[in-house]
Amino acid sequence: MNQNLISINFTDSALAEIDAALSVLENHFAGFLSLSPDERRNLAKMGDKTEAFCRQTLIVSGQNRQALPPSLDMGEAVADLTALDQLRPRLHRLRELMTRGDDTDMALGSDIYSFCLDAYASLKIAGKGAALETLREAMSVRFNRGAKAKAAS
Repeated sequence: MNQNLISINFTDSALAEIDAALSVLENHFAGFLSLSPDERRNLAKMGDKTEAFCRQTLIVSGQNRQALPPSLDMGEAVADLTALDQLRPRLHRLRELMTRGDDTDMALGSDIYSFCLDAYASLKIAGKGAALETLREAMSVRFNRGAKAKAAS
């Protein structure tokens, strides 16, 4: 059952370029926040409907600045919206790359696991030589569920 979802080879040059690109991203992302789970939970979140409300409110507020108290920083809110609009398409691209990377990681792991299952089955059948027997016993730990149950009793 020969599975080979992907074959990929990285040259040293390609890995160096990927690492350099990641370093550039890490440098540019240095000022980004890293929220704790509690902070994430407690933040007011802007979904699609809330975003439409916020955009409309910023437009109306900009047309009626005199009605806003001086403590509200309209410039900061507009700058935040501009930054959000600039950031989102880039995050979308990063998510797409991350998804492809995760899928490739999963496919490579699956290819390796599939090969190892086939190889293990072949080695189990192949013979009882001392070297093969030792290797087969070491590999059988992965599938030996009965031993765990017996040891726990």
